[in-house]
Amino acid sequence: MSRDIVYRQILDHLTTATLVLDMDLTILYINAAAEYLLEASGSRIVGTRLGDLFIGSAEAFETLNDASRTGQPFTKREAEFTLMSGSRFTVDYSVSQIGADTETLLLELQPRDRLLRITREEDMLSQQETTRILVRGMAHEIKNPLGGIRGAAQLLDRELADESQKEYTRVIIDEADRLRGLVDRMLGPNKAPQFSSTNIHEVLERVRTLLEAESKGRVKLERDYDPSLPEFPGDKEQLIQAFLNVARNAMEAAADHTNDETPCITFRTRALRQFTIGHRRYRLVCRVDIIDNGPGIPQDLLQNVFYPMISGRANGTGLGLSITQSIIGQHQGLVECESSPGWTDFIIFLPLELKA
Repeated sequence: MSRDIVYRQILDHLTTATLVLDMDLTILYINAAAEYLLEASGSRIVGTRLGDLFIGSAEAFETLNDASRTGQPFTKREAEFTLMSGSRFTVDYSVSQIGADTETLLLELQPRDRLLRITREEDMLSQQETTRILVRGMAHEIKNPLGGIRGAAQLLDRELADESQKEYTRVIIDEADRLRGLVDRMLGPNKAPQFSSTNIHEVLERVRTLLEAESKGRVKLERDYDPSLPEFPGDKEQLIQAFLNVARNAMEAAADHTNDETPCITFRTRALRQFTIGHRRYRLVCRVDIIDNGPGIPQDLLQNVFYPMISGRANGTGLGLSITQSIIGQHQGLVECESSPGWTDFIIFLPLELKA
């Protein structure tokens, strides 16, 4: 067996995505891990230049060119590249010359997207739990004096003989009830989910039917479902409420768009295998995307959109998304949001098997 074949077999057994390049950054060899990362077969891309395979920053390619000129190894952390297909990935990469007498470079890519996503999700879940504890404590401190105010107003109402004066006590009672209702909504669902076998597409179709009736045909509603998704343990009514909160926001955003496009919402489902949510790994997870072509969410609001009382609309309460995150959290899932001008995607991850 020749030495080249042995070297190739060694590279193919590595879990690190590895490319062998010449000094002009033309690809000479790519191992199996790199084929998976770059979404391309070696037979198709060997002989092409690295810049024809994916788009990186000018700084990244300058670093690679420097390594080819000087032979000095270099490592870069959390560099972002974009494939010609449009897929983006973040990697740590290192480049080094293979031996002093050769004119070949070894480029090693360590994917960071999954680790960064897990870290971000764990931070998000931790922040949401902190927020829930804060809201519960605040609700307790608000509801106690509210009950006293309402009770005192009721007693005063019984003592007053003048109907015109009773109007003031009734305003106090009504406002106390309104504030109590607001606090209850901040706390989210007041009952534990009743799990039973649930079909995600039945939930989404109920939501879509409600939106059709509310929009009266002004908003285009598209489906892109994966019919292979199995049923899972869920509370159907609570899930309908969770998805309806997101979809109504999307409908209002799409209706507010200022370009010539027809307001549109897309409901998409996909299956993800061996997927991690927070610190738990699930064999099968359902991903639901609710996408609208509205104006997008400002970046300064995007990080806080799931917190109670945070809203981008003048007439919004800021509770809908917080309640959605609470319901999905009770199903061991997670809600994320990505947005840019003219496009917003709320991504809901729901495990198809619950863990104790």
